[in-house]
Amino acid sequence: MNDNKNLKGSCACGKVEYTITDNPLFTQACHCKNCKKSTGSSFVIHTMIFEDDLVVNGEVSSTELPTGSGRGYRAFFCVGCGVYLYCKYKVAQGRIAVRSATLDKPLSPQAHIYVKDKDPWIEIQNQAICFNTMYDREKLWPKESLKRLNQK
Repeated sequence: MNDNKNLKGSCACGKVEYTITDNPLFTQACHCKNCKKSTGSSFVIHTMIFEDDLVVNGEVSSTELPTGSGRGYRAFFCVGCGVYLYCKYKVAQGRIAVRSATLDKPLSPQAHIYVKDKDPWIEIQNQAICFNTMYDREKLWPKESLKRLNQK
């Protein structure tokens, strides 16, 4: 596994900076309709981490948004520029999804999910990492990430 400890990121105005203190668990691109609407883009790339591995400096606020599952999530954003930095999904207690493009050195997605909703002009070269809806985490996530997840 690559050593990605102490990854740094920030919002657009720089008033909020953050550090991910341990290796991320997994990075995925989501093409679902809700993610497209909340980002104003064709997809979002999230890097999954443990909540206690995120250190945030600066003022953030949050709002509740819908998900395809109906369970929703809380999106956290800079109060100055409004950039969404990370999310807490209700189905992923103890974990956070960092918006990967806010990292100083963004991570590449290890999976693309909800490609059934993908915009037609988006072409993904590696079809092996594409899933019409969700994937089986036990089959796809790195063994080290699964081990850490099961220890929590």
